[in-house]
Amino acid sequence: MLIAAKDKGEIRKVKAQLSEEFEMKDLGPAKKILGMEILRDRKTSKLYLSQKRYIEKLLCKFNIRSAKPVSTPLAAHFRLSSALSPQSDDEIEYMSHVPYSGAVGSLMYAMVCSRPDLSYAVSAVSRYMANPGKEHWKAVQWILRYLRGTTDVCLQFGRTEGGVIGYVDADFAGDLDRRRSLTGYVFTIEGCAISWKATLQTTVALSTTEAEYMAITEACKEAIWLKGLFSELNEDLQISTVFCDSQSAIFLTKDQMFHERTKHIDIRYHFVRDIIARGDIVVSKISTHENPADMMTKSLPITKFEHCLDLVGVHC
Repeated sequence: MLIAAKDKGEIRKVKAQLSEEFEMKDLGPAKKILGMEILRDRKTSKLYLSQKRYIEKLLCKFNIRSAKPVSTPLAAHFRLSSALSPQSDDEIEYMSHVPYSGAVGSLMYAMVCSRPDLSYAVSAVSRYMANPGKEHWKAVQWILRYLRGTTDVCLQFGRTEGGVIGYVDADFAGDLDRRRSLTGYVFTIEGCAISWKATLQTTVALSTTEAEYMAITEACKEAIWLKGLFSELNEDLQISTVFCDSQSAIFLTKDQMFHERTKHIDIRYHFVRDIIARGDIVVSKISTHENPADMMTKSLPITKFEHCLDLVGVHC
């Protein structure tokens, strides 16, 4: 169990209450929990969150320890769709012996805990859990090969005085099967990722602006929750800012009128207008080149991908 509070007095109080009700052992400052290793550098006031040992076990389990590493989680030549699912009895028989679900589940745990760089790739391969094909399995192996060369990657946290900053992006009609768009966002504190997500939108967007608008709405929902959580740990929380690289979508969040091109959008996405009008969250424009959420929605060249990692505090 991890206990966090504004001051150590509150932590001691909770420990005392728990010890009165249960048998418990105080292990001191957290060093490891649920496969995540917590390393501290007191001199530089840095904290590192790593899953190196978990990833090494994962690579050993799926026989990837001796494979040649690759530089990105998912290469651009992978065009995954349900059309690549097994068509013949031989393919079905072959895939029945492939541990696809286990591999994707293991990758998903690493992604959720400390590896935002895996978000897009894991989102892509997880869509075909029910009926994966050989090409889908090759994509999973590619992700494992990427982990082979990045076992030392970790999240780096430092002292924070600022608020929560979010970045959001959308990939219009990125799903080849149903032409749904992909939402990707990442939130940071002092340049280090604390929350991230890459997921298909539930409805089909009719334009890039609409896709970006729905992505902003999802990001603002996460920002509201993070703002509440962070305010419990830090009273001096500033207004949350969400950055988006679509100027037209930003205008749409501030326009209270319903037009021919937007009146069909589900009403639940329009709640973001009230949030922004109240000043709870600010949505601002950012250059595509400086938007780290870009890596959450598509495969990127290695240079741009590494730049995105630097922007969210993912370091080797």
